[in-house]
Parts: sequence; C-alpha cells; structure tokens
Amino acid sequence: MQDKSDPAVIVSDLCSRVTGGGVSVYIQIYRLEHETAWTLEVVDHEGASTVFDDKFETDQAALDAAMRVIEDEGIRTFVDDRSGTLH
Repeated sequence: MQDKSDPAVIVSDLCSRVTGGGVSVYIQIYRLEHETAWTLEVVDHEGASTVFDDKFETDQAALDAAMRVIEDEGIRTFVDDRSGTLH
C-alpha cells in the first residue's frame, strides 16, 4: 500500500524488452512525479538489476544510453553475473 505522501512513479512508454544472442533484458525507464530526470534500469531474465548512476534529461536519452551499451559492449554485459550500477 502506497502512503499518500509518497510520490507516484511515472513509467516511460519507451520501456521495452530487447533480445539478442538468445538473451533478453528489460529496459525500464522511470522517474518520480515531482522530478524531471529519468532513471534507467536494465533487468535480466533472472531479475538481476543494473541501475545507471547517471540520470537522464529525457526518457529517449535513457533508452539511447542503454542501446549504446548493448551495441558497444553486448547485451550480455547486463546478464553475466552482474548486479549493481553502471556509469
């Protein structure tokens, strides 16, 4: 149950599932209702989460950052026994 004083979480329409090399990750982009900066989180098939330290001005910038990592380092960078923060 959410306390009435807790801010709502705004989830971006750009959240998506990305699959490559037989691996899928879920790109989650969200912000608190009273904030303008977006948080980027990538979750693997086992629920392990990588949250980027950087905040993003737009949800599109967050999605672009996730896709750049996938293109530059490969999708497995988010699933090979990793859980924590990036950048």
